[in-house]
Amino acid sequence: MKSAEAKLRARSLSRSKRWRRATPFVLSHLAVLGAFWSGVTWEAVALCFVLLFVRVWGITAGYHRYFAHRTYKTGRMFQFFLAVLAQSSSQKGVLWWAAHHRVHHKLSDQDGDVHSPVQNGFFYAHVGWLFDDTEETRWDKIRDFAMYPELRWLNRYWAVPPTLLALACVSIAGWPGLFIGFFLSTVLLWHNTFLINSVTHVWGKKRFDTGDESRNNMVTALLTLGEGWHNNHHHYQSSCRNGFYWWEIDVTYFVLKMLSWIGVVWDIREVPRRVLEEGRRRDAGEIDEEARREPQEELPFAA
Repeated sequence: MKSAEAKLRARSLSRSKRWRRATPFVLSHLAVLGAFWSGVTWEAVALCFVLLFVRVWGITAGYHRYFAHRTYKTGRMFQFFLAVLAQSSSQKGVLWWAAHHRVHHKLSDQDGDVHSPVQNGFFYAHVGWLFDDTEETRWDKIRDFAMYPELRWLNRYWAVPPTLLALACVSIAGWPGLFIGFFLSTVLLWHNTFLINSVTHVWGKKRFDTGDESRNNMVTALLTLGEGWHNNHHHYQSSCRNGFYWWEIDVTYFVLKMLSWIGVVWDIREVPRRVLEEGRRRDAGEIDEEARREPQEELPFAA
């Protein structure tokens, strides 16, 4: 049963205010229907799938594994590129995103986790929380990256990258480029990302006892380039690799590994051997699920 605090938080804004905030989100979905007027071209379809793949990677490698968890290092120019690429997804600012995600890990599936299906239901965890009282950036949680003025500027003017990308799509493929290349890929990208908040806290396998409902889900892992190995990630957040074993496909990690070969990124944080061994023993049923679990690894940068 939901606590009084969780219920109050879920209703922190009136229904009318939440619907007003959701208007751009709804209109973006409806904009895809513009393809009935413009027609659909193979060029626009190709643009849609390229942008979907590239921006999914931007979110997972940028927003998540770099800005939220600092699982690898890079230079200031590539850091800025990652922020622009991730923000082209139109998921608000880089500092806003990473700060909220850090709160999610600290309070996963507890009161205060803004997108927990356990606390507030599947739909609220999937999209509803975005239109509630979550507009402000949690500056106390993101001091490490808030020191960069270019990131603060991007965070404030978060709509600039997606707007420029939409204009580029029109110039490349005309109106079909806008409706299919930009809007369809953006809508697919949104729900792809949101599946991690909703589905992977409901359906899948719990390899590790993390004290929350995070689960490994192969389908979402494939769709999100590795993010669906969510129980792994909640067990050891500092690893750049969410798919701990060779059969757990993690495209985001593979690309980052290749970038490390040419010096674009470095100091990639790997999964410790003890964690891998524990996972193998759990898969083999050698560890009692009722056994005392070790405390979750703390994020060293979270306030």
